[in-house]
Amino acid sequence: MSETPVLFIHGLWIHSSSWEPWIGLFAEKGYTSTAPGWPGDSDTVASTRANAADLDGIGIKEIFDHYAAIIEAMPSKPIIVGHSFGGLIAQELLANDLAVAAVAIDPAPIKGVKALPFSQLKSGFPVLGKPGSKNHTVSLTAKQFAYSFGNALTEDESNALHEALTIPGPGKPLFEDASANFTKNSPAAVDTYKMNRGPLLLISGSVDHTVPEVVTKEVLKLYTDHTNSITEFQSFEGRGHSLAFDAGWADVADAVLAWLESQKAAGAIAASTTSA
Repeated sequence: MSETPVLFIHGLWIHSSSWEPWIGLFAEKGYTSTAPGWPGDSDTVASTRANAADLDGIGIKEIFDHYAAIIEAMPSKPIIVGHSFGGLIAQELLANDLAVAAVAIDPAPIKGVKALPFSQLKSGFPVLGKPGSKNHTVSLTAKQFAYSFGNALTEDESNALHEALTIPGPGKPLFEDASANFTKNSPAAVDTYKMNRGPLLLISGSVDHTVPEVVTKEVLKLYTDHTNSITEFQSFEGRGHSLAFDAGWADVADAVLAWLESQKAAGAIAASTTSA
């Protein structure tokens, strides 16, 4: 088996069980991987829904600290694959030398991104439109999920994913991200100037409503303008925010595996790196 573990991090409103197919595929390729939930998540979708208040007040810093502690207990620094807010956290962990490489799939925007397309605003409205939800959890209706996640899917597939994988999400990360450019010490800030970090792959679905491709391309520019560390970008045509766990998930997973192998072959990812 590979000596470099893989840590998967889910995004807002989606349970960590969404990574189960990835874990199986990565195991076939020699990777040992795990997908622990956010602080406050329960082991199952049903239990998390039943205990939604456990996620009240959870913000970006709490999520980062949670995964940093998990990594500290691992035998070696992992490769991190994150989706949506998990993609933002993956970048923060990489910038803080807690990972040997990272893949950010449709990542929530980091501080410094100025693009704010209408679809992104509409996707965040179930939370941002209710200021009182900042310290509480919010659930998406099937209709809201279809717009934010399932716009590239059939109605039947979108509804099935909503039923199988969605969980209440804390409002705090969205408010923190929305105000990042106006907050001096924003928890959404990432050091894009870091010269000696592991490689980073940014992935976007071309028709993503929640994190439109133009947003992820702006994140890419923040890195490429400031550092020579490896930062690459891949786009999946006709895919939305559900691309990591809908019926086409394997296309994305295969691309991630191919990229990781290319970085290993180039010597950008060491075979094994001991955790601090």
